[in-house]
Parts: sequence; C-alpha cells; structure tokens
Amino acid sequence: MTKHVLDVAQESAYLRVDRCCLVIERNGETVAKFPLGEVAALVVSHPQVTYTQAVLSGLVEYGGALVVCDRRHLPVGMLLPIEANYVQAERFALQANTTKPRCKRLWQQLVTAKVAAQGRLLARLHGDDHGLVALARTVQSGDATNVEAQASRRYWPSLFGDITFRRDTNRDDQNRLLNYGYAVLRAVVARAICAAGLHPSLGIHHHNRYNAFCMADDMMEPFRPMVDVRVCQIVTAQGPKAPLDPATKQTLLSICTARLTLEGESRTLFNTLARTASSLVAALQDGSQKLALPEI
Repeated sequence: MTKHVLDVAQESAYLRVDRCCLVIERNGETVAKFPLGEVAALVVSHPQVTYTQAVLSGLVEYGGALVVCDRRHLPVGMLLPIEANYVQAERFALQANTTKPRCKRLWQQLVTAKVAAQGRLLARLHGDDHGLVALARTVQSGDATNVEAQASRRYWPSLFGDITFRRDTNRDDQNRLLNYGYAVLRAVVARAICAAGLHPSLGIHHHNRYNAFCMADDMMEPFRPMVDVRVCQIVTAQGPKAPLDPATKQTLLSICTARLTLEGESRTLFNTLARTASSLVAALQDGSQKLALPEI
C-alpha cells in the first residue's frame, strides 16, 4: 500500500473527511483526495488551514500522524494514535520494566548502525569515511566511551565541507533544513512505534520529562543520514541559506519514497520501520534478539 506524507504549506485550505478519505479543498473546490489509510503523516504549515474534528480522529484512527508547524514552517507539535495495537498495554509494561543492561545493549546497536551509516555517506559523497566505519566497530554497551559524540565532531564539518559548522537547532543555516527533515522522519518513526504497540515516550536511551517521543528519538538515529544526504544536496546547489520552500520540502519529503535494503530485501521506508519496530519488541522481550536495521 502506498503511504503519503502530505505537506499543506503553499495556500490556505479546508480539510475534511468524506467516505474515509481526506479531502483537501480550496475556494470550495476539491484539489486532492487521499484514503485515510494511505496517509502516514499530515504536515500542516500554512497559518490559514482549517480542518474538521473528523480529520483529526480519522487520521489517528487509521494510524496516521499530524505534524503542526509554526510561522517559520518548522514542526512544533505532533498528534499520534493512543491505541494502535491490541497488546498495547502489555507492551507498555514491557518497555517500562526493561532492564538497564538490555537498554544499553540496544543503544549500542543503534549507535553502531548510525555511525557506520554516517561513515558510508561521507565515503559516498567525498571519497573518505574519516574513520567512522572503523569507529563504529568500537561502540560499547550503552556507548560508554561516547563514540556517537566523537563521530559527530568528525561528521558534520566533513559532510558540509565547513569546519565551522555545528549542529544547532536554533541556527539560521542548513540546520533549519535538518530540523524539518528530522521532524518528518520522527513522525513516521513514532507512527511505526505506535503501530507495534510501543509507547513513543518510553525510550531506551533518551530520557527527558519534557520529551514525549524519547523512543522515537532512539529508533530514528540510524535513519538520520537519509535526511543528511538530501540536505547536503540542497546546500551544494543553493548554499546553507537555501529557503525552506515547497521544492526544498519536496526534496526532504522524498525520504518517504526511498527504498532500503533490509534482510536481503528491497523495502519501502514504512515497511522497513515496521520491521525495525517489530524487532525492537522482540529484543525487549528477549535480550538475545538483534534489531533489524538496514544499511542506510
């Protein structure tokens, strides 16, 4: 089944539901129509978009996510299903009672996959992985030696060819593009987590009383280079001040149509995330199980 990530950004619109379909209207005329079951995420960034209660309830009923943006068109809020799996309560309890050693082993796998993916991306774009692939093999349980931070210090300046670049969500450069891309990725990861019966707030590494998506932030780590490569392409073509316009957003949203190789098969991002979330459940139940992670 095709999954869509819709961004309503260019013009004012009225959103309603008709026969289990999301209908987008402008000036009283229908401009688009999508079955609710095929909408993975709806990103609303235009200030004059209105929608009915049926849109909100219908979207989450079918497992979709609503992402709300501020006046800068950057995501600031998210709505997700609270019931997405028939064994949800059981799996919430499983998350809450997972031991620290098991969480540390899972975090080790996620960091290893992330750093290796960053290294492969640098090698692909610049012909040199800057030692990240080898560094990924040194990650210990819980990332005790903080390999993730070591890799970050090499990765970001090398990715953009700018020794002054720092990952800072408040800076008015390519960080804006990374923020947007990561927010979309976070939404579809959170959606997969909920569909697997897990709670996006109960993380294995990230723990913050003000963060409702700690588990999503954990699981999305190895997938971040999918956003990074697109931001790098945009910056190469337009510079770090590239506008967050419809064309740029379309490039960033293209992560959702990407195909990944997992377990020897070519899969969509949504199918891959579903498999990864399923393997996370198995790993929480049995510490000997490995996470199913693609080579990004």
